[in-house]
Amino acid sequence: MRKSRFTEAQIIGMIKEQEAGLPTAEPCRKHGLSPATLYKLKAKYGGMDVSDAKRLKQLEDVFVASR
Repeated sequence: MRKSRFTEAQIIGMIKEQEAGLPTAEPCRKHGLSPATLYKLKAKYGGMDVSDAKRLKQLEDVFVASR
């Protein structure tokens, strides 16, 4: 699986920028990603805090290691 260019904290920051009322194009242009990618990340990380995202990452790593 490909490693993300962004940390969980950066991803959550981008999502919060968009949810704060900025048009979707603004955070996408600022961080260099497509709107489709932002919406995909929002589907995965939306509503989470940084600590929640880190816990999700740990669980994913444990699951992949056990396969």
